[in-house]
Amino acid sequence: MKILLTNDDGIDAEGLVVMAQTVARWIADAPEGEVREAVIAAPHQNFSGAAAAVGNVFEDGAVSYERRVIPGAEGIPAYCIVAPPSLCATIGCLGAFGGIPDAVLSGINPGSNVGHSVLHSGTIGAVLTAAQLGIPGVAVSAQWGEFIHYQSAGTLALEVLEEVLQARGVVTISLNVPNLPLSAIKGVRRGRISDAVLVEAVAPVEGGGDLPDRGIFNLVYGEASPQLGDASGEEPDDDLVLVESGYACVTALQGPRENTDLGLDGLLRASLTRIDHHLRAD
Repeated sequence: MKILLTNDDGIDAEGLVVMAQTVARWIADAPEGEVREAVIAAPHQNFSGAAAAVGNVFEDGAVSYERRVIPGAEGIPAYCIVAPPSLCATIGCLGAFGGIPDAVLSGINPGSNVGHSVLHSGTIGAVLTAAQLGIPGVAVSAQWGEFIHYQSAGTLALEVLEEVLQARGVVTISLNVPNLPLSAIKGVRRGRISDAVLVEAVAPVEGGGDLPDRGIFNLVYGEASPQLGDASGEEPDDDLVLVESGYACVTALQGPRENTDLGLDGLLRASLTRIDHHLRAD
């Protein structure tokens, strides 16, 4: 089996280095007769908040790359790609590095990806992109802190990855791990995406009144920011609450799909009628 590693913080990020080192040990510990491989394809710079963006792929139809070496994971081929994480995942999932990967492992992201922040996360965008190409994946995020216990997140990520590799169909998992030593983590729970938002308000522009021609908008971060916020208003099984309470949290995700809510039938029919009438009138 072959794993594609990527992230949204760039190929030099500590979280990716720890994840690569963890995967290197996983490869070395393969049971007799089982072939384990990995390749790293990570962005050249930080693309936090890039979601599933691929950039302007139509400009010249080419993407630059450079071979790199990850300390402690020298046996894993590594490539620095001048591209956002989702395009890195696309290039890898299409077999550019020799064979189609069996799964994509994205992270470790410094900061939780909970609540509505899953929509904006480049870490998660990479695995959602892989899923669109028929490849399962695990996005790994560690709770923010002055010192981040990346090793805890990496260890748990490999446990989840093992299950994903054995699952039927294309499974996409977001794993959020509290910033604790492995022995201090209370357990693991299945979490739902909370209602917590990444940005909850825009601070008034200094001076108030009409907006000047040029200025600055100051953002007010919500509970789903990397530092996490007040979880008192959330439900016990919300991802934000679980991580804040010291539990690792796994959440199954799915990418864009048609909204089949029957309640929208009337709206869609009315729209079709209106458009059809407009076209006939012309």
